[in-house]
Amino acid sequence: MVRLELPSAGKFIDHLISNRLQELDKDPYSTQSDRPFFIADTSQALKLYNRWKRALPNISPFYAVKCNSDVRFLRFLAELGLGFDCASQTEIELVLSLGVDPSRIIFAHPCKAVSAIRIASARGITLTTFDNIDELDKIKAHAPGMQLLLRIYAQDDTAAAQLGNKFGAPMSTVEPLLQRAKQLGLCVRGVSFHVGSGARNPAAFTTAVYQARHVFDLASHLHLPPMDILDVGGGFQDSNFEEMALPLSRAIDEAFPDPASVRLIAEPGRYFARSLYTMACKVTSRRRQLHLQQSPDDNLPCSYPSLTPDMLYLNDGVYGSFMLAVCENEIFVPDPVPRRVAAEDTFEPRAEGAHLYSLWGPTCDGIDCMAAEVTMEGEVRVGDWLVFRDMGGELLPDSLGALISVAAELTNMGYLGLIAYSVVSATRFNGFSNDYDVIYASDYLASATGVEGASETAKGAYKYLEWLLPGSIRGLWR
Repeated sequence: MVRLELPSAGKFIDHLISNRLQELDKDPYSTQSDRPFFIADTSQALKLYNRWKRALPNISPFYAVKCNSDVRFLRFLAELGLGFDCASQTEIELVLSLGVDPSRIIFAHPCKAVSAIRIASARGITLTTFDNIDELDKIKAHAPGMQLLLRIYAQDDTAAAQLGNKFGAPMSTVEPLLQRAKQLGLCVRGVSFHVGSGARNPAAFTTAVYQARHVFDLASHLHLPPMDILDVGGGFQDSNFEEMALPLSRAIDEAFPDPASVRLIAEPGRYFARSLYTMACKVTSRRRQLHLQQSPDDNLPCSYPSLTPDMLYLNDGVYGSFMLAVCENEIFVPDPVPRRVAAEDTFEPRAEGAHLYSLWGPTCDGIDCMAAEVTMEGEVRVGDWLVFRDMGGELLPDSLGALISVAAELTNMGYLGLIAYSVVSATRFNGFSNDYDVIYASDYLASATGVEGASETAKGAYKYLEWLLPGSIRGLWR
């Protein structure tokens, strides 16, 4: 069911960033003023949910918790009715702590530790994946009642992060795996696959669907109980969602013409998480690339701009929230925060026009580079802030972030009534703390309107209604 869709929150997010910078300007030399921060808007997932239901109405999304394990984001998805793809004991415990029924969780890791298998089974998780015989033997010994999905090999060679090199049973091994499951008396409910995170080739999905159909038929030929679950995995992203989803849907209709005979699920991650967060980073240093030439008039050396991009050093980098610059060669292109007139501008006006910059993180490591070359309109100086959109898929480092999120929520951390809690990214390399304040748009609305205890969806509605009103009426609304 498609739910009520609300207008874009872009201007509201920019307003919250401006408010935050005004607060930091009150103590510009504090450590806090040199730390990056995030604006989170969980209600953006509502638009993505509606897109999903329009394009893939028969496929139930099980959100991949590892992509972003922000507690409040998970709770919002749970309210929308999503299931959850968990890959570790910690992720399972986190999702269950939100009141999610175990039937809405799939333990989607084909190579699990024995302790994790036992705990998942004890917590009531009934569905898991496998792709090798040893996994079957472990499950038989420690959780024989669990129901299984055979994860087959699938690969999109153009995907941002390819997974076929690590997981997925080749088709040549499917029959012996099914035979072993039958011998052990285990219940194989169906097939799963994952074409790779950030997939770009629709043919990878369609090929995997037809191979899954072959496995269903082979199971029937081997006299196993009829398979009835197809898990099409992840790989979805908002930038090309319909381009990938529509061929997938057609392939499923052709390979599984009886919709009542198979339950369809998927494991989207970055599709839902990416647009959740907007990040603000400060330019802490700048190195202008200059070269000297001899002046033809007075024979004195003069400096001229170099064709090499000037270097901007920011207060976060690849050891923090920009790890995809290394893992997936992603290029991050920021927007400058509209500048207030600074004191130094009165002495040396900023240059206008297009400027080339390379973006660097704060550590001393040479690989700490988010972009070798980006074009920005106008000169950027030390002390400026840059905004990076769609950072929700990189913020939290799997289970570590989840634990910190839980601890922060329990202690009810706050900053001026807006900051929900701080999170820690992947590393603290070079001694940089990588502590991030997270400002929740819904919290700001709840504080401004007096709405207490409302759900994220309700708070989001108040937020959007307020910001659609003319300025003169907006004050009365508050």
